[in-house]
Amino acid sequence: MILVYITNPNKETALKIGNYLLKKHLCACVNIFPTQSLYWWKGKIERSKEYIIVAKTVAKNYSKIEKEVRKIHPYSIPCILKIKIERANRDYLRWLLSEIK
Repeated sequence: MILVYITNPNKETALKIGNYLLKKHLCACVNIFPTQSLYWWKGKIERSKEYIIVAKTVAKNYSKIEKEVRKIHPYSIPCILKIKIERANRDYLRWLLSEIK
């Protein structure tokens, strides 16, 4: 199991991408969180409100998710991170696997 962490410029984009990934059964669950981000961009420090997607899936789906997100994400360089999960409870993992094609 992995988590895919994706930053988004607004809630609407996060919802659009989350729904898109779910409809394609590339993940079993998506959580969306508002956050305040600070980052370097074009030589200066930027500050912006963003929305983070945490998509729960399996490692074999990461490349597909990255490809699909890049197609519809508005950022020129979207943050799409793969986070490996060491352990998950058995029932949750069984459910997750049943929802992913």
